Amino acid sequence: HTRLAEETDDPEHFATINDAVARMDSLLENMLTLARQGEAVDDSEEVCLDAVADKAWSFVETDEATLSTRTELRIEADSEALQQILENLFRNAIDHVGKDVTVVVGALPTGGFYVEDDGPCIPEADRDRVFSAGYSSGEGGSGLGLHIVAELVEAHGWTISVTDGPGGGCRFEISGVQTVQ
Repeated sequence: HTRLAEETDDPEHFATINDAVARMDSLLENMLTLARQGEAVDDSEEVCLDAVADKAWSFVETDEATLSTRTELRIEADSEALQQILENLFRNAIDHVGKDVTVVVGALPTGGFYVEDDGPCIPEADRDRVFSAGYSSGEGGSGLGLHIVAELVEAHGWTISVTDGPGGGCRFEISGVQTVQ
């Protein structure tokens, strides 16, 4: 495609090249994140969930997608790992729902937090598998995004589950989180 783009100046070839580079970048980022995992988080600090969510959102290609944070929850977390968790969940929503998805981050009444979108939820039969390395329901997915989320959640000593959101969308609930008053 590079050769054809040089020869023809056809924008379609440049778009294909850009897509391939973005995919390689995503795969490399996921592999580096996985390589750094496997250990318990020991750099916890008090963080404001909505501030980390806003920062994570700024690193994701969001197009027409919107983020709504419905909490001022303060938790003990490794801020970089939490940001990676949120980035991966945001990308997952955009990749599987579409570029106009609405994503909500909020506090769970029992402690912890959730990330919810307004698209269809993961079928119940697949919910146990979505966190497995290599599992992807989307075309071109690496199958690493949600696996990385699960690894980072576990490194914090938290748990993650998938359920239907109250509005019918997909909801990832993270519990076992130490909140700060």
